[in-house]
Amino acid sequence: MADSKYPNVATAQVQTAQPDAATFPGQGTQAAARPEAASPAGNKVLRNTYRLLSMTLAFSAITAAATASLQLPAPSLLLTLGGYFGLLFLTSYLRNSAWGLASVFALTGFMGYTLGPLLSAYLGLANGPALIGSAMAVTGLTFLGLSAYARSSSAPNMLNLGTFLFVGILTAFGLGLAALFFQLPALSLAVSGIFVLLMSGLIMYETQNIISGGETNYIMATVTLFVAIYNLFASLLHLLGFLGGEEG
Repeated sequence: MADSKYPNVATAQVQTAQPDAATFPGQGTQAAARPEAASPAGNKVLRNTYRLLSMTLAFSAITAAATASLQLPAPSLLLTLGGYFGLLFLTSYLRNSAWGLASVFALTGFMGYTLGPLLSAYLGLANGPALIGSAMAVTGLTFLGLSAYARSSSAPNMLNLGTFLFVGILTAFGLGLAALFFQLPALSLAVSGIFVLLMSGLIMYETQNIISGGETNYIMATVTLFVAIYNLFASLLHLLGFLGGEEG
């Protein structure tokens, strides 16, 4: 398997859906309003979120590319989880200050670093560059499509699914760890598929949460969407690698 150190990197970078800013930054106070009842303040937060999200995605991509080109080793699982959750809590603590911006770049840069070794492994495959490009394209189109759909009047109200997302992500995280420790490729593949669905739901949920006024901090909204995009990309890459015959 190409990503033997990370059978499913998505399991190592999990964002939960609990109404606690430290564990699920996107869910501060769950709004009861329908997503189409967007407030001017919500639209402003969404614009600021998209600006910061684009910058953090670019920064993370540069970090991942540098890590892959230098062929730096993958951090251990404990270091990955410790760094991720430590920087997540720090970002949550600093979210209302200018230092929160520095913290969110540290968090997303660290996540880019953890992604680098995985990209390096795929680049060593015959069709690795094509797989990475396909995963990036599908991730981008999925995010843009779901974000637009979440703001439309025909979209379902995802704000009622916070608990479902929390339980689903927590369960998938546990299954991902089991697949890693017990070397179960089939379970790892199933977890990737589950994460694609859960992260898609999280993108819609957080978008509606922002425009309805449930999330008023664009730093934490950025973190939630960034982690959803990160996990979506890693999971799609794993699935495409399997479908392309590069993983057993």
